[in-house]
Formats: sequence, C-alpha cells, structure tokens
Amino acid sequence: MIRLGVLGHGGRISSVIKHCLRAVEPDVRVVGIVDPDEAGARARLDDRDKADVVFYKNLKEMVHKARLDALAVGTRCNLHAVYAAQAAAYDLPLYLEKPIATSSKQATALERAFRKSKCQVVVSFPLRVSPLCVLARELIEEGAVGSPDHVLGVNYVPYGTCYFDGWYRDYSITQGLFLQKATHDFDYMMYLMGSPIVRVMAMATTGLVFGGRKRAGLRCSKCDEAEACLESPQNRKRNLSGGVGGDHPCVFGRDIGTPETGMNEDSSSALIEFASGAHGAYTQVFYTRRDAATRGATVSGYLGTVSFDWYTNQLKRVRHHAPFTDVTKAGEGQSHFGGDYELALDFINVVKGKGASRTPIWAGLRSVYSCLAAKESAATGRSVAVRQVAG
Repeated sequence: MIRLGVLGHGGRISSVIKHCLRAVEPDVRVVGIVDPDEAGARARLDDRDKADVVFYKNLKEMVHKARLDALAVGTRCNLHAVYAAQAAAYDLPLYLEKPIATSSKQATALERAFRKSKCQVVVSFPLRVSPLCVLARELIEEGAVGSPDHVLGVNYVPYGTCYFDGWYRDYSITQGLFLQKATHDFDYMMYLMGSPIVRVMAMATTGLVFGGRKRAGLRCSKCDEAEACLESPQNRKRNLSGGVGGDHPCVFGRDIGTPETGMNEDSSSALIEFASGAHGAYTQVFYTRRDAATRGATVSGYLGTVSFDWYTNQLKRVRHHAPFTDVTKAGEGQSHFGGDYELALDFINVVKGKGASRTPIWAGLRSVYSCLAAKESAATGRSVAVRQVAG
C-alpha cells in the first residue's frame, strides 16, 4: 500500500488520485490530509479512504504521525509554493500542482528550498508527457526538422469562462493567465525545442470582453438581463457554448477586477527567445468557444515542419525537400490528452524507486520564471530576461 498525505484536498487533486494514480496503482490510500475545509475535503474522498484518513493541523504533524510514503499538494494556486517549500525538508516524493509559484518571491524561495533537497517532485505538467507531444519531440530528435529554429504555440480555450465565473476569477490567487495557463505551454515548448526560454516580450488584453460595470456579487439568478445575456445558464445551454450550466457569478461584474487593480486577461501573447538562439511566438485566447478550440505547436527547421493539435488529436510531419507529408492520429478520450496517466505513472515509479520524474521541480521553476517575465513584460511594455536555473 502507498500511504499518501495530501495538502489541500481540492477537486483537481482528488480527481488525480481517484482516476489517475489509482489507474496505475490501485493500492494508493489517502491516510492524511491538511485542509481547513474538512467537510469539503471529506466529501471529495473515495469511499475506501473515508474510514482511515486523519486530518492534521500542518505538514510537520502529518509527516511525523502518518507514516507517509508520498505527498501531494492540491491547494489553491497561491499556496502551492508555500507547502512545496516546506515539503522540500523531507525526502518524500511530491506530486505538485501547477503553477508551482505565483510570484518571484515564492519562486526564489522554492529554488533555495530545493537546492540541497532530496525530495523528488513530479510537477503537474501533463502536456509535456502526453503521447502526442512526446512523439513530436522524438521526431525532432531524429532530425525531422533539422535544427529546430522556430516554434509557434497556440491555445484557443473553449472553456475560458471558468476564469471569470468561478474562484479562478480571484486575481489575488491566480495572478493572471500566463501563470495559470501558459505555464503548461511554455514548459512543453521548452521541451520540444530542447532549450530554456531566456527572454520574453509579451502583451495582454484585459477588460475588453470579461469584467465590466455590473454590480459586485451579481449572479445570473438575480439579474434582470439573464434572458438576453449570452452567458446566462439558459443561453449557454441553448447555444451549446459551454461553461457552468447552473447559476453563476456575472462574468461582466466589477468584482472580477480592473486592468489597473489586476484581473485575468481576455487574451495574451508572447514573443520568446531560447538559449539556443531560436525564437517563437505563443498566444492564448479565453473567449473562444466550441469548434474554435485549438491547442498545440508547430516546430520548423530547414529540413521540415512538425505540428500537432491536441483537440484534433493528430500530428503532421512535412518534409521540406521531399514530396511526402505524414499524418498520425492519437488515441481518444484520455485526461489531458493522455498526459495525466503518464504523470501518474512517473509518480508511482518515483515512490517505488523504479524511475525518475520527467517534470522535476526545475522544469516547474523554468516555466514559472518564464511566465513571470511575460507578466512583467505585458505590464511594462519592455522585453524581460528570464531568470535561469540549473538542475
């Protein structure tokens, strides 16, 4: 049995445990939890864990009393770094949700904490280890494009209203969507290019689509414009436009924030430079819906182009100097396009001493520093150098 301790037993980490970790190792048991919302945390437990789980006041107490084999951090985003830095003091394998930090202060504290730590971390970067992305990297390593000299990453999010009609709208927790969303994409783009990002020039658009002048605290059920509003539950259902199907906070409310006080962006983009000398571009849009969804990358070199899209679930290889183009279709119906299972496999192997993490703490830090540079650049209008880490 693998005895797992959880810091923040929220919806995401409970799903990872139930559907991913146990798909690899059915004998995982949640034996300890640190979470101020005990009722909510208990409600998310699998039936097999409810009888034996113990709630603790803090990480130190849980580690000393629960005889743990591993830890998982699934708190709100602004606390990921706080608990991860504490966990670095122990030798227990750690599953850490992204973003692993939401500020430079948190990121540098993590860097110091793990510099001499033996704690092995699996950062929740499922896109990097998804089969489609791994295949793209393998083709690049085999010379399909020659030298990878340019990358284009795109993310047209069909469920982007979740960043405006749920708890993600709280900017004090998210610190914007470079950190929330691009942290995945910058990571897999560095993986594909085989090189870290060293400089970013970014731009963000806020307050043109979501946010606005509606009163704070307004919900659809209390709004006299719900019949006409495209974001009301009845119109989302009628138009098949996705999002929360029931009553929810207004996405055009003042309490989302303002461009001056801080708010999640409607869209954001970045020009990125790699240590190899290559460069690329990335863009993410949060008001797209339905079949506009696309997420993936195009990597080009003199010899060819490799591109893939997780939503169409296929990869295309074009030979620039031969009359051949190959299209490969991936399997369907997997969480995070198959990446969640791969992360679970990595984590279980780390716990059992059978393998190493493909998404270590240093990958998380490289991504966070790139995202923080993008956020700073968007705010200042200047290009920003990315802090580099070894490891």
